[in-house]
Amino acid sequence: MKKDIKILLAEDDVNLGNLLSDYLRAKGYKTDLAINGDEAFTLFAKGSYDLCLFDVMMPVKDGYTLAKEIRKINENIPIIFLTAKSMKEDTLHGFESGADDYITKPFSMEELLARITAVLRRSQPQTKEEEVALFTIGNYSFDYQKRMLKIKDEEQKLTSKENDLLRLLALNQGKILERTYALKAIWGDDNYFNARSMDVYIAKLRKHLNKDERIEIMNVHGRGFRFFIHE
Repeated sequence: MKKDIKILLAEDDVNLGNLLSDYLRAKGYKTDLAINGDEAFTLFAKGSYDLCLFDVMMPVKDGYTLAKEIRKINENIPIIFLTAKSMKEDTLHGFESGADDYITKPFSMEELLARITAVLRRSQPQTKEEEVALFTIGNYSFDYQKRMLKIKDEEQKLTSKENDLLRLLALNQGKILERTYALKAIWGDDNYFNARSMDVYIAKLRKHLNKDERIEIMNVHGRGFRFFIHE
């Protein structure tokens, strides 16, 4: 997992930034440190990274803005936010900005490493034969292995969570996909923050699939989602 993995770290607290970058390098990750959002964006534009680790509150350019700008260049690179805020609204804002995960300060190095490992594992292309799956969803074709959703000549590369979530919906077409099951299968935990994150990704999938009006992802109150295609 760690071989040749390169991380872009943006943290304006110099002492914490140096501590984190030294720790990650000691664990085998190549790590570049930026002290503000502008510097991080410049490094990202020039380099090649496998994961971004961004403080939210930074001078010049905050982490939310930085994530949105990076998403315009690369829709799929995993982004983890480091935040001193624990308000639910701030966390939801983070997911809407393109975050794959967040970690609230103060945190242990072991927790940070576990989050990085989990996000990288989810973002890796699936190669096991049993994971390979092709789906026809209305007028769309969906290639789970390639994380590709296609309609006519238009292709949409999905993020790892969009990909996993659409696969679960497709496998349960016409049935109710239980919220708790989906959360534990994809996020590993069904806590409030992950549940709000899943709602954001459901909204993204609805947008991706809106070129076929027959497709619907329905909220089933207290249960989860029902994915079906109107005849």
